This record gives sequence, C-alpha cells and structure tokens, in this order.
Amino acid sequence: MSTPAPGPAQAPITPPGAPRVSVIIAFLNGEPYLREAIESVVAQTYGDWELLLVDDGSTDASPGEARQMAERWPDRVRVLAHPDGENRGVSATRNLGIQHARGEYVALLDADDIWAPDKLALQVAALDAHPNVGMVYAATEWWYGWTGDPADVRRDFVLDLRVPAGVEHLPPTLVAGFLHDGNITPCTCSILVRRELAQRVGGFEAGFRDLYDDQVFYTKVCLTASVLRLDACVARYRQHPQSMCASASVNHVTARRAYLDWVREHLTATGARDYAVRKALRDEYRKLSPSLANRMMAFAKRVVVRAGAQRMIPVRLRHYVCGTRRR
Repeated sequence: MSTPAPGPAQAPITPPGAPRVSVIIAFLNGEPYLREAIESVVAQTYGDWELLLVDDGSTDASPGEARQMAERWPDRVRVLAHPDGENRGVSATRNLGIQHARGEYVALLDADDIWAPDKLALQVAALDAHPNVGMVYAATEWWYGWTGDPADVRRDFVLDLRVPAGVEHLPPTLVAGFLHDGNITPCTCSILVRRELAQRVGGFEAGFRDLYDDQVFYTKVCLTASVLRLDACVARYRQHPQSMCASASVNHVTARRAYLDWVREHLTATGARDYAVRKALRDEYRKLSPSLANRMMAFAKRVVVRAGAQRMIPVRLRHYVCGTRRR
C-alpha cells in the first residue's frame, strides 16, 4: 500500500520580520572557497534571505573569515558553531543551522560550491506556486573548470536527473528511483525545502557524517511530502580532491550497506509499505551480495522481460521477479 498523499503544508512559525529564506552553509576548513560561496549568495536576484555560517570545528582561517562576513552584513549573516568548537559532521552541522533558521524556506550550500544568481528566485517562486510541495530541486553542474584550465573546462557537465520536471511527485514516488540510482538524486546545493518539513522529518541523520547524508534526508522528505523538480541548472558543484565525497575515509560498500540498513529500519519504524520501495531495497541489497541465488534471480528477470517468455512463467512468479505487482 502506498503512503497517502499529503495535505496542505502546515503554516510555518516564522518570527515577525524574519526573512523568507534561511541559507545554511556548513563548513569545515573551508578557507580556499568559502568567500566565493558567500558571494554567490549575496549576488542572488532574490533578496529576502538570511545566511547562517555553521562551523564544524574548523582549524584553518575560515571561522575568522565567516566572522568578517557577519560583521560586514550584521543584519543578514550569523555565525554558529558546536559547543567547544567540536567537529560533529556535516549532518549535525546542517541540523544546527536548521535549528536556528527563521525563514519559511531553507536552502543549503556547501562551502566549496556556488549558486547561479537566479537560484533562489526560481525556487521560491516554485514553492509559492505549489503549496502542497515540500521541496523543490533542480540540476547542478559538475564543475571542473573552476581551475581555469581549458582541459578542465571541457570536463564540465550537467548530470541528467532523469525525473520528469514540472510534476508534483507524490510520496513515496521518488524513493525507489533514488535507491536504484544515486546519480539522479539532487545535490544539496540545488534544493529548497520548507523549514517546517525539514524539522518535521528530523532534519539530517547525525550518524551519517561523510556519505549518504543527503540521500537519507531525501528519503525522509520523499516519504513524507510531494517533491517538484525544476527544468533548470541552479548551482555548480566544485570537483576537487579535498571535497567531502572525494576524501571520505569510510569504505563505500560499508557506507552503502549502512544507508540501506537505515532505509529498512526507517520504513519499518514509519510503517511505509510501498511495494516498489521495498523491492528497490531488496534489489540494492542483492547488488552488495552477488551470491549464486542473486545472480540466478537477475538472470530470471532478464528472461521474464522477454516477450516470448512471458506466457511460459506463472503470473505470480512473473510479477514477483519483475516487481510489477503491489502487495
């Protein structure tokens, strides 16, 4: 059974005079790029925002640079940090920003990425026009050309998200696709989410410090509210060896399994019983354990989808293998 479609979004509790958008930049030793990220916020054509610079225990000069920005724009920029300057990971650091956000909407930007000037204007207009949508997202350019090297410039590309644009995707429609292919999930720098929704789903999971922090958050959002993709590119995702994904010390297979384990537990805890999501989760577990039985299942699926074989296999078994029947 699918999760019911959500009702209208709850009215957020917004302090009088608060900006409509709270922009959160979580940073850890972001000195080389932080200023450029901040400048891309300041350059937005949409001006009703506040900026929360949240330090995750930096040991370089970036906290001082953040404080300089707050002194320069004291009515718009605030600096936050964990107690005693602790390092708690990107999820806990973003949650600290969400906790202190005052805006109706929340936007995220990593310290080494930048926004297109119309990013907020496009996405605020979209959420305003779709009151039942909890989050909007758009495409992001994978940005190698920041180095200025012509060879790197030629490597820049915008990933095809392969999700229909301009459509309100009801929960949990997007979850199965995101499970199957992480490449179609948005970058955090390209989303805008209602603050009330981000808080209602519990924000980011603090246990995910390096990898899958974003996909865990999207799973919670997409199980809870409708989501809209815009046919636009609104940000640049800087590619460099020191980025969080490139430098993560955790084993990727281990991280993948931890993510799938979390999804399974979350589905159980929330009572989500959508067949497509459950099947996608089973399929992803099988990819991590290529046993003989799993290889035979994959072979059976290839056979079943051939038109000539459809009538040779019992209907119930065919539906089970291909995932075409809801339970």
